[in-house]
Amino acid sequence: MARDRKIIYFVVDKTMNRIKILLLAFFLLGFLNLCVTLQAERGVASYYHNKFHGRRMANGEVYHRDSFTCAHRRYPFGTWLRVTNPRNGKAVVVKVTDRGPYSRRFTIDLSMAAARHLDIVSSGFAPVEITQVASREGGIVPFRLEEEEPEEEVIDVELDFVPAAQYPFPWMESADADEDEK
Repeated sequence: MARDRKIIYFVVDKTMNRIKILLLAFFLLGFLNLCVTLQAERGVASYYHNKFHGRRMANGEVYHRDSFTCAHRRYPFGTWLRVTNPRNGKAVVVKVTDRGPYSRRFTIDLSMAAARHLDIVSSGFAPVEITQVASREGGIVPFRLEEEEPEEEVIDVELDFVPAAQYPFPWMESADADEDEK
């Protein structure tokens, strides 16, 4: 009977060791994944052309050129990324709302507003550093609605009509003086 208990304890102990090893392995893999995620990704950024304004993105939302959004191949939709331009040190936080870029040359596609903020519109593309931001309160992408743009003010002015013959022009006066001399 004592021998049976030793065998049971040995089997349970062996199983517990396997579970501990698996838990340790999952913990280490998760930690390594976290370290890789927090590490800055370097690549080249481009930006959306104005012709995409108003079109649907891969997540179903409508693209607005004044919003701080981006397209990335790997990050899930809704992930907040900090994109930094190392040339001038400017940074912007954008939300992943689309897939792409489809050129392997580029790492991320930025909205027009984000590209303007990073000063990459004139060159068309620029090297950037991309890091994931933990979260953003509210999860709302800031942008300016078209309705909020200032409307042009129309001023109604009444003008009096003056015929050109009555208006004194300097060259007409000299011509009239020449006719009077003749």
